[in-house]
Amino acid sequence: MPDALATRVIPREHGGVTTRVLLPGGAGLAVHDDGAGEVLLLVQTALTADELLPVAREPALAGRRRVALHRRGYDGSGPALAPPSVRDDAADCVALLDALGVPAAHLLGFSYSTAVVLEVAATWPDRVSSLVLVEPPPVHTAFAGEFAEVNAELAGVFAREGAVVALDTLLSRFLGADWRPATEAALPGSVAQMERDAAMFFEHDMPALLAWEFDATRAGRIRCPVLHVAADGSGPWFAASRDLALQWFPRAAQAEVAGADHGLMLTHPGEVAAVVARFLDAIPVSRD
Repeated sequence: MPDALATRVIPREHGGVTTRVLLPGGAGLAVHDDGAGEVLLLVQTALTADELLPVAREPALAGRRRVALHRRGYDGSGPALAPPSVRDDAADCVALLDALGVPAAHLLGFSYSTAVVLEVAATWPDRVSSLVLVEPPPVHTAFAGEFAEVNAELAGVFAREGAVVALDTLLSRFLGADWRPATEAALPGSVAQMERDAAMFFEHDMPALLAWEFDATRAGRIRCPVLHVAADGSGPWFAASRDLALQWFPRAAQAEVAGADHGLMLTHPGEVAAVVARFLDAIPVSRD
């Protein structure tokens, strides 16, 4: 392990502790690290730094070591790299595993971060024991053009009216006009955090995702078990993403969360954790 890798423990607003892991070059990632056993790495999506913590804390996953990181540019982590790149986020995941002394882990991605975990699995397949893909974005589906148009509209709002207005425009579209109280009730402090970090989404995550190249050939490099998790109320964009994922991974397991939409990680953490636990329980434990 390089000398530059080090950790320190800092308190967290939402309970527990977060380990700040220093990567080569001095960049720090804030990492919530709980439990023991096989590692489930939960890769933060866009906007909400702690959106995956409710799932990570569910009793169904208590028999595993759950590591949830903040990507660069969010909350407790260091600044993002330029230019924006999904590949850089993926490389940070591998560097984090190195820093923690973990040869391979189960990876969970949600929305934006499904691109990150797919990139890890295609580029460093020996570091990934399994993949959980929760509602991938439609960036490579037949809705790619529509998705890009919506992102361009949001970028215009961001340029004209700022990050907070653009954030409200985005989440009102996907989660409804009451997204603020609903999100705050599920994860206290998260609305203020999103407002602080919203520029990261518009300046980094959107262009990184739209520039990310992935296809069936790259998907063919991934040999580990795959689970796709969908919400039954997310609409045609995410239905198309599910269909594409199942084309790429025809043997993938599938799960659907009833009565949920794209906010399922906060609204239905117990159901998500239960299907992830069943999937992981069916995978033989590595003895390496």
